Formats: sequence, C-alpha cells, structure tokens
Amino acid sequence: MPSIRASQEERDARKIVGVNAETVTNVTSTDFPGHYPGEDHEWDLEEFRNNFRVKFHKLQPLDASFSLIGIDASIANAFRRILLAEIPTLAVEYVFVHNNTSNVQDEVLAQRLGLVPMTGNPAGLRWLRQYRKPTEVDPEGSGVADNNTIVMKLDVECTKADNYDELNKKGEDDPRLLYKQAHVYAKDLEFVLSGRQNTYFEGEANAVRSVHPDILLAKMRPGQCINMEMHCVKGIGADHAKFSPVATASYRLLPSITITQPILGPDARKFARCFPRGVIGLEEVSPEEAARKGSGYEGHEGEKKAVVRNTFKDTVSRECLRHPEFEGKVKLGRVRDHFIFMVESTGQYPSDELFLESVRILKEKCAAMKRGLGNILR
Repeated sequence: MPSIRASQEERDARKIVGVNAETVTNVTSTDFPGHYPGEDHEWDLEEFRNNFRVKFHKLQPLDASFSLIGIDASIANAFRRILLAEIPTLAVEYVFVHNNTSNVQDEVLAQRLGLVPMTGNPAGLRWLRQYRKPTEVDPEGSGVADNNTIVMKLDVECTKADNYDELNKKGEDDPRLLYKQAHVYAKDLEFVLSGRQNTYFEGEANAVRSVHPDILLAKMRPGQCINMEMHCVKGIGADHAKFSPVATASYRLLPSITITQPILGPDARKFARCFPRGVIGLEEVSPEEAARKGSGYEGHEGEKKAVVRNTFKDTVSRECLRHPEFEGKVKLGRVRDHFIFMVESTGQYPSDELFLESVRILKEKCAAMKRGLGNILR
C-alpha cells in the first residue's frame, strides 16, 4: 500500500510549537513512524541532506551566531552540551609556590591562575595528550611528560620606580607610575619550552600564553614578590569549568508570528509596539487588496496595516496577547526544527571552529558507540 504524503502546508504547521497566553502547545515532535496512519516517516539520509541547512548570522573571532535548520532537538542539544563540557582546552592545573609575599593568599592566587584561558599554536595544542591523574586503580597515572604538560613560570618583584622621589614630591599617587610591577598581569606568565615542544611552540607567535594578556592577577608594593611554577594540562569542562572553551553556548527556536486577521490603523501601530523594533512593519493597504472580496481590507485603501517583517528579532514576550483588540488576530509560536545558536568563545578557539570541533567529537562518540554495538552482536 503506497504511503500518504501530507501537504507542505500541513508539514510546516506540524513544526510550529504554539505559544499561547498561558500555555504552550504542540510541544512533542511527531515526525516518527506510526504517528500518522498511512504516512511514512522513516528516517532517510537523502531527505536529511536536502533539508538540513547551516546559516551564519554573525561571525566574529570571539562571538558567533548561526542557525541549524532541519535537525531534531536531541542533536542540537548534544552540540550545545559538547560545546560546554567536552571540547578539550589547556588550563593551569598545578601551582608550585616557591615564594609569595603579596597580599593575595596562595590558594586564591592559584584559583585565579587556573581560570586564565590559555592558547598557543593550534597544531601543538592538538598534539598534546590529556594528562591522566593518579588514582587508586592507576597509582602512577600518565606521568608528567613533554606531550601532556606545559610549564609556565611567574617570577615578579615590586620595586620603586627610578624617578620615585621626583614623582612623590609632585604628589603622584598612581602606583603604576610610582612602582615597577605594582600590578601583576597574565602577560607576566612565562612559557618554559621542554622536550619536543619546540617543534610546535617555538617563537612568540606559537608560544603558550594567556588569551587576554591584561587579566589582573595581583597587586603588590615594594618588597613584595611572587615566584611560582605552574603545570598546564588539557582537560574538559565536565571536569572543571576552567576547561570550558565557551563563556556561553545556548540556542533558541526561531519565533513564528502569523497574523490571521487584518490589523489596521491605530491598532496596527499599537501592535508594532508590542514587539522589538524591526519585527513588525507598517504598510499601506493596496488598491488590489481593498478590491479583493473576503480579504478583510475592503474599504480600507491607503490605511496602514501590520505585517510581519523579521521574526528573528522577536523575543516571544506574548505582549500582544494581553490586549483584547488583538484576540483571534495573531498566532505566536516557535519553529521546532530551527535552532538559533549563540556561541561566545573564551579565546582558545575561534568561535566558528568551536562548532566544527563539537561535530568532530560527536562523530567520535557515534563511532565508539557503533564499535560497542558491533562487539555486543559478535
């Protein structure tokens, strides 16, 4: 028996999650076999290839916004979770304090150092292996080696400036002018090459360094100093937030606004004010629309009418549903398979590469699951 194929209008309507004044409807996805009698919803790779799209809205080194169109919420959420917690990055893990006479306690300074995002030659960072800590099961762990540990040093001492007396007489009170190394920044961290690391990290452009050199670590006064060694290792955000490569990674569904009955004149202007600027526009009723019977515009030629311009800018505040004059004239919703991602990188990866890394990791996880299923079936 040949399968029934719903119309394009019906398929589009099924994708809309209804947003009402007090409820949300049509939440569950229904495009799976057996839900609609006579319809074949078996997953098809070719159909997925034809329907799936990626569209970039903004692309900056540390900030990206893009849409994934034509995928299920489970896949979109997998990408989001991988972005947050499973892309490996480099961060300070161990701090060996030789001397610290500043006002910042050892453990507080170590915590601040751990949260400094690190970067370096991308090829070198991919070459580094993840350090395996000693455990009861594996007392030795992976051991410290040149391919799993990056050594950084911080050795600073605050002294008076050469012209301190002259500045003091003038009443200067800026410690950055009165003293040398009064402020300790992330740029003061020194990278120490070891072993095979010179293949990837030699030279200023390739060296391991802080993404943001002006991160303030401590303040000192003459006579105070900090001398410590740090070991940086690769890790993932699931182990500690300092390894997360994103400041935020989130998505929202594309808003849907359907005007079902004409909204004219002062009501149209009020309707436009219910939405962020640019979502709703005002246009004049054309002679053709006014002459068309049943259009709702009869006798209103030249009047302003409300039209939907750009739903991407909408926040789905439901403000229009509070006003009785718009009751029954508008339907709000969200498109279930249109995910608008916002990704803000902390700097270890360019924002556009982060999504590609999440795709690579998801492919590896799928391959591992496929191998596991193969082993079970043997």
